[in-house]
Amino acid sequence: MSDYLVIVESPAKAKTIGKYLGKKYVVKASMGHVRDLPKSQLGVAVEDDFSPKYITIRGKGDILKELRDARKKAKAVFLAADPDREGEAIAWHLAHILDVDTAAPCRVVFNEITKDAVKEAFKHPRSINMNLVNAQQARRILDRLVGYQISPLLWKKVKKGLSAGRVQSVAARLIIDREHEIRAFEPEEYWTLTAQFKIEKSKFEARFHGFGDEKKELKTESDVLEIQKMIAGQNWIVQSIKMTERKRNPSAPFTTSTLQQEAARKLNYRASKTMSLAQQLYEGIDIGGEGTVGLITYMRTDSVRISQVAQDEAKEYIVEEYGADYYPAEPRNYATKSKGAQEAHEAVRPTSVLRHPDKVKEFLSRDQFRLYKLIWDRFVASQMSSAVLDTMTVDITAGETRFRATGSKIKFPGFMTLYIEGNDEGKEDDEKFLPQMAEGQQLIDPEIEPKQHFTQPPPRYTEARLVKTMEEIGIGRPSTYAPTLETIQKRGYVLLEEKRFVPTELGEIVHEMMEEFFPQIIDVDFTSTIEQELDEVEEGDIDWVKVLGEFYGDFEKHLRIAEEEMKHVELQEEVSDVPCEKCGKLMVYKHGRYGKFLACPGFPDCRNTKPILKEIGVGCPKCKEGQLVERKGKRRRVFFGCDRYPECDFIIWDRPSGKACPECGEPLVIKRTGKGEGKEVIQCSGAECNHKEEVTTEGKQG
Repeated sequence: MSDYLVIVESPAKAKTIGKYLGKKYVVKASMGHVRDLPKSQLGVAVEDDFSPKYITIRGKGDILKELRDARKKAKAVFLAADPDREGEAIAWHLAHILDVDTAAPCRVVFNEITKDAVKEAFKHPRSINMNLVNAQQARRILDRLVGYQISPLLWKKVKKGLSAGRVQSVAARLIIDREHEIRAFEPEEYWTLTAQFKIEKSKFEARFHGFGDEKKELKTESDVLEIQKMIAGQNWIVQSIKMTERKRNPSAPFTTSTLQQEAARKLNYRASKTMSLAQQLYEGIDIGGEGTVGLITYMRTDSVRISQVAQDEAKEYIVEEYGADYYPAEPRNYATKSKGAQEAHEAVRPTSVLRHPDKVKEFLSRDQFRLYKLIWDRFVASQMSSAVLDTMTVDITAGETRFRATGSKIKFPGFMTLYIEGNDEGKEDDEKFLPQMAEGQQLIDPEIEPKQHFTQPPPRYTEARLVKTMEEIGIGRPSTYAPTLETIQKRGYVLLEEKRFVPTELGEIVHEMMEEFFPQIIDVDFTSTIEQELDEVEEGDIDWVKVLGEFYGDFEKHLRIAEEEMKHVELQEEVSDVPCEKCGKLMVYKHGRYGKFLACPGFPDCRNTKPILKEIGVGCPKCKEGQLVERKGKRRRVFFGCDRYPECDFIIWDRPSGKACPECGEPLVIKRTGKGEGKEVIQCSGAECNHKEEVTTEGKQG
């Protein structure tokens, strides 16, 4: 007989923890949830205080038998699922199945899977927190009531396979509302007038600012021509020079949301990929001599709190590695902004700063290493000194007009030595300092450049921007962001085109029906209020049955009206001019998880499908007859190939510019520099050629 049985969710976590606890402990994995609401029915007795009907999940029989057998041989059972609502619910279900007293000290929680953290946690087991369990139950039942009662209506009135989840409907609404804004947007013309100066070997530019202290906008070409007349023949005089020093503070360590955003910006990772990799780093990696160890703290968190131990370790590392100047006078602590944040959690950080990314690189996959380095860099930088920048503002007059030049230079890099946060616009922080000038100095013969611009519509959502918005308005929680984005794509409501969400016709139709019959479900404020009430359930301030009852009263009324009044919608298929090579019928456009494609309307008799080829306006350099088109490989990576394939097998991975290299004749391609900062260069695709040309990207949508 073993002394203790410990149950966690996954084999990887079981392996790591088992190594720390020793022979008296048998550690088993439940493989996630073991009980849930049935798939074949609602599974909620609404009339009986929303009592849920839980059943064993199909396929879990053998696992439960193994756990029951182990339970018989153990003196005590510890339930060590993850430290959040879902983990608490898993522990509660296991306690029910294995006949463990939920009021007994059977629950063990830890924020990181390291030897010290795990051993300390097992010294302080607690009872199962029913407030956490009830908050999770309430969310699960809410989602079931919405999904299992609206979805059948959509199947009947639109088409089978649709769903109307509580959070996913609001996420889809955000994307659709943004698309409506873009369609309604009317661009406005504006102009800039720039003077380019040269002082000795330095060049800089100043932009028209106005007259004296009054700022003037240039809205039309006639405005620009008027200014150009005013400055013709005038002397250019340095009117004033203002030098200031400003501090730039580091960003807080990662939460789930900010981790997903930054991994998207800097590593080009989808939210689901980020969370999968983070799970692996959390559960444990074999790093050689130290064995299997969790490299990061728990990755589903909305807290930016860090432990005193981690803070002390970071201080020691920073002072030793960079010097005392790189550590602030007082340790940095950050305030959590999100409503209902679970402050018992910590931010996402490395479990030890001493495990430098380079020391563990050989034990990690390329993707694991990149994410671990991002987390490590961000955390260490969050504890470092502020950067100090010198900024310079120079006003230059030409007659009555005033032009302004600005520049900045890093005086002390501080945290920027290690890490700089990305941004959604993909712009770099250009460090540009103006040359030495003196007030009253006359500048000679600038080049004057007028340029027409048009205001741009708001950008479509990237995954990073959508996650950020969901967090800001309070819909969903750390564990729901990635699955929500996956669901709205799987259902065909939105597509990712050039890494930005675009609603489909189906998505807009379903949204219109939801807006007409279930306005509460897609209301952002209402959904945010529900999330706050679930937080209050977790705190024990409100009864979970009351939350469900208040929601269901209005929902049931809307449901009855929708069942009577919702009309059938016939989806019209968009017919292409491309004939099916198998049966001759004109193919139709279909929407799939990865975008539009062509399908034969003769399905199921004819199952022919083909991708939509996007021409890029560049001829094939190999056969000289075909056109290069954009294609996608098995892993959705974009490449460019000849449209005469298989007759011509030319492919190239970078976007061709349409020009040949002047040095070797190979195709010139457009490549991004750095990690998605937005700059591009044209360079030769030839392996032995280093020819490069700069290209401007002004006007690209951020």
